Amino acid sequence: MTGMITTTVIRSGRTPGSRLRGLLAVAFKYGTLIGAAALTIIPLVVVLFVSLKSHSEYLSTTAITPPANWLNFSNYVSAFVEGGMLQGFVNTTFILLISLAGTILIGTMTAYALDRFEFRGKKIVFGLFLVATLVPGVTTQVATFQIVNGLNLFNTPWAAIVLFLGTDIVSIYIFIQFMQSIPKSIDEAAMLDGASRWGIYLRIILPLLRPAIATVVIIKGIAIYNEFYIPFLYMPSQDLGVISTTLFRFQGPMGAQWEIIGAGTLIVILPSLIVFVALQRFIYAGITSGASK
Repeated sequence: MTGMITTTVIRSGRTPGSRLRGLLAVAFKYGTLIGAAALTIIPLVVVLFVSLKSHSEYLSTTAITPPANWLNFSNYVSAFVEGGMLQGFVNTTFILLISLAGTILIGTMTAYALDRFEFRGKKIVFGLFLVATLVPGVTTQVATFQIVNGLNLFNTPWAAIVLFLGTDIVSIYIFIQFMQSIPKSIDEAAMLDGASRWGIYLRIILPLLRPAIATVVIIKGIAIYNEFYIPFLYMPSQDLGVISTTLFRFQGPMGAQWEIIGAGTLIVILPSLIVFVALQRFIYAGITSGASK
């Protein structure tokens, strides 16, 4: 009988010890996933509960206590009307669109030049880009503020736009990485057909860079959307407030209105969530699928 069991175990290729290790590995994997999901979802649930409570209810209940009235949207109305969230969205959209358009234009043109052209000092340029990414931005704020003020851009939306355009080395590296995956034979074939360098860039390179552009739009767009330091420092006027500084105004000398901040936070999260869901498929798309066929 013992011999039959041993033969069965050998034939199955798995011992009781290996089966136990496999079960533990599966349990650890799913336990980790459940824990990570909980860490992501629980804060959002807490913010949702807070946004639906009145001020007195917020003070008398815990963070995980569900609201008494699930249809209490007065905090959302206060965030829009009293907090000026609508104006914050308008200002944020204006800065976001111009900054992203400039980032894509400058980044793709820089990546095209660095990857497709050979010139003296090319390695030095790459090295300077790398050095710039290693320099903490806070160490250059005094000089940056003096430059922005000297250009008469202080307390204007163009201060934030210029700074967002001038600190985008990471996006350039993303475009270069994608550019290196595009075969140079495509450029050569287009040049044999009479296309110019500008024509190749506009008609071939840019369409093939759509996955990279979508990636930069998501990464850079969310960074600009959530940026607080630059708008707070360079655009102190209330009329120029963006969504991050608008939420900050609910923090007053008598305390924070956390129920209104929670409502404003959910209002801010919704657009970025929609954009991410709409564009995430481009990140995983093949950059040159069918290009060389």
